[in-house]
Amino acid sequence: MSADIDLLVARLADRLRARGAMLATAESCTGGLIAAACTALAGSSDWFERGFVTYSNAAKTELLGVDAALIAAHGAVSEPVARAMAAGAVRHSRAQAAVAVTGVAGPGGGSADKPVGTVWFGWQIDGRLRAERRRFDGDRAAVRAATVVHALRTLVDTLEA
Repeated sequence: MSADIDLLVARLADRLRARGAMLATAESCTGGLIAAACTALAGSSDWFERGFVTYSNAAKTELLGVDAALIAAHGAVSEPVARAMAAGAVRHSRAQAAVAVTGVAGPGGGSADKPVGTVWFGWQIDGRLRAERRRFDGDRAAVRAATVVHALRTLVDTLEA
């Protein structure tokens, strides 16, 4: 784990504890790396409720309640699916905050409109839902690492605002 990620997780823990809030993660392209970063901090059970690794479309539907028609219409790597994943993580947990990620980490799987490095993020905090698209450069490991950092940084920034 990098020092940057450790610092972000410590700040996230402080913010969630101060609110008495719990976090859930819904991860596709990162395969649980956000949850792993969170739970690497001792005492994370105070603020980390659960993580969903929903790599397949079926898992997104079965575990998070993402409508299969939504995935069929927009693709798994899309704003509507990222939003639905974040909302589903809150709905299917005891958390008040959630982050969701769905993307193309590569090296294959990209397309003209969703090239390798494209990641959609969804965050739901206290009932407010937002999404953002980012594109990261580098190999699979670099895309996944950048995704973890951006997910955590945005959680911290939102909770500190």
